[in-house]
Amino acid sequence: MDIIALLSDPSAWAALVTLVVLEIVLGIDNLVFIAILSNKLPEHQQAKARRIGLMLALVMRIALLMLIGWIVTLQTPLFDLGISGAPGEHGQPSFETAFSGRDLILVAGGLFLLWKATKEIHHSMDPEGESGELLDQDKGVAQMAFGAAIAQIIALDLVFSIDSILTAVGMTDHVPIMVTAVIITVGLMLVAANPLARFIEKNPTLVMLALAFLVMIGLVLIADGFGFHVPKGYVYAAMGFSVAVEGLNMIKRNARTQRVSNGRAAE
Repeated sequence: MDIIALLSDPSAWAALVTLVVLEIVLGIDNLVFIAILSNKLPEHQQAKARRIGLMLALVMRIALLMLIGWIVTLQTPLFDLGISGAPGEHGQPSFETAFSGRDLILVAGGLFLLWKATKEIHHSMDPEGESGELLDQDKGVAQMAFGAAIAQIIALDLVFSIDSILTAVGMTDHVPIMVTAVIITVGLMLVAANPLARFIEKNPTLVMLALAFLVMIGLVLIADGFGFHVPKGYVYAAMGFSVAVEGLNMIKRNARTQRVSNGRAAE
């Protein structure tokens, strides 16, 4: 089907809108990770790191779409451990023992997210400098070297990109629609990246909440790699509820701060 035919096909537009929504949902994880990681850089490098991270995500997604035939083969089992798990509903093992390239990438990405989020939680509780990081004496938090930040963003971009592309492949067979959806999604992420990062930086309690989200997402990726498919709706519903509760806490804290300020001004 050529471009003109696609533009006049209502089903193609429906697929595009659906894909953009799905890509935005899947991209939230990527965006939160980039925001947290970039906030550890010196202030003059933060926006640059976010732009580079998201542009790399765009390039990776488009490159993977050009290799769509290879991407599909990632779902073919590479090996089988042959382990008998607890019997499931139909007498089969309750977890998959055959692993594909996609499974291995998801498990590796999940483990990386668990490691990174745990490390950042430790720094939030007890800030200290480590290799590849510099201690900001003014803020009392560890700052990361620019190259180290970009390398970690690239690693997670790859994991989220493959997950994103496999989702797109399941929605439509037309590569131009997938490319358009990816470009629109990354464009929206570029617009949202700086405001999100500033909002997280100004509200320290949100940093811990976002890191907890990354731990949960890491566990979901590992579970998915082992064949335990957790519906994304459950994950994002939990995240949305947590954000709503934290929003109420922020309103309460701001109101209390305002009352204290008004009381001091009246004295």
